[in-house]
Amino acid sequence: MTVLLDQETKVIVQGITGRIGSIQTRLMLEYGTRIVAGVTPGKSGEIVEGIPVYDAVDEAISSHPADVSIIFVPAAVAMDAAFEAIRAGVKLLVIITEHIPIHDTLKIRALSEKEGAIVIGPNTPGVISPGKAKLGIMPGNLFQPGKVGIIARSATLAYEIAGNLSMAGIGQSTCVGIGGDQVTGVTFVDMLKLFEEDPGTEALVMVGEIGRTVEEEAAKYVMREITKPLVAFVAGRSAPPRRRMGHAGAIIEHGRGSAESKIKSLQSAGVKVIDRPMQVVEAVSSALREACGST
Repeated sequence: MTVLLDQETKVIVQGITGRIGSIQTRLMLEYGTRIVAGVTPGKSGEIVEGIPVYDAVDEAISSHPADVSIIFVPAAVAMDAAFEAIRAGVKLLVIITEHIPIHDTLKIRALSEKEGAIVIGPNTPGVISPGKAKLGIMPGNLFQPGKVGIIARSATLAYEIAGNLSMAGIGQSTCVGIGGDQVTGVTFVDMLKLFEEDPGTEALVMVGEIGRTVEEEAAKYVMREITKPLVAFVAGRSAPPRRRMGHAGAIIEHGRGSAESKIKSLQSAGVKVIDRPMQVVEAVSSALREACGST
C-alpha cells in the first residue's frame, strides 16, 4: 500500500496553464498520475496536455470528480487558490508555491483543519508513491517501489536519500516533502502517524534540517507511538546561528532548532541518526534486518 496517493487518485491542477504548471502536468501524466482537470481563471475551454481547463475548482470537480488538488500558482494568489479548493471539497492539497506569506499559510492551515483537509506544503516538492503516481516536481527516476517511507523537509536531500536507496535496491512506499517554510500544513508527526498505520511501509527515513522544532516534536511522538524502525538525517550542523540557510524555515533562533538539539532528541527516542546521506543504505538495511529478527 501507499500513503496519501496511488494510481487511482484523481487530481486537478490549479495553475495548469502557467509555464511551470503545464510542464509539470506533462511530467506527472507521463509518470502515470491521473490528472482529470485543470483550473486557471479566465482560461476555461483551453486544453493542456489533453486535460480540460476550467475557471474554478468547483466547476472542474462537478465535471471531473477529484480527490486532490496540486497548486502551481503565484504566491500572491496561493491562499485564494487553496481556499477555493478546500471549500469545493478537496481533501488533499499539495502546494508547490514558495514565498507564500506566513499569515496566508496560517489561514490555509486553519481552514484545512476546520474542513478536514490535509495540506502538504507550501514550498514542497510534493508526494510520490513510486511506480504509481507523483504529485509534484520530484524526478521520478530516482524513486523505486518498495517498503521504505520517506518524510523530508528538504527536496534535494529527499532526492539524494531516495536515489541512494534505489541504487541499493531498496524501494520506497511513499516519499512526502512536508515543505521548507517556517509554517507548513502537515508536520513530521502527522506523516509519522500515516506511515505507522500503512501496512506497506516497513521502515521510515526522516530528513530534517535546522530551524523550527518539528524534529524535536517528532522525537517525542516516536517514543510513544512509532513501532517501525526509523532512520534520520539532520542537515545544517555547521550552520551559523541566527542565519537563514536556504529554506525560509531553516534558521536557528535563541538556541531553538539547532541540528544538535534535534539530533540529541532523536537519539534519545531511539532513532538511528546518520551523519551523511550516503549512510542511509546501511542504516536502513540494518534496521530492516533487526526488525525481521525481532518478529
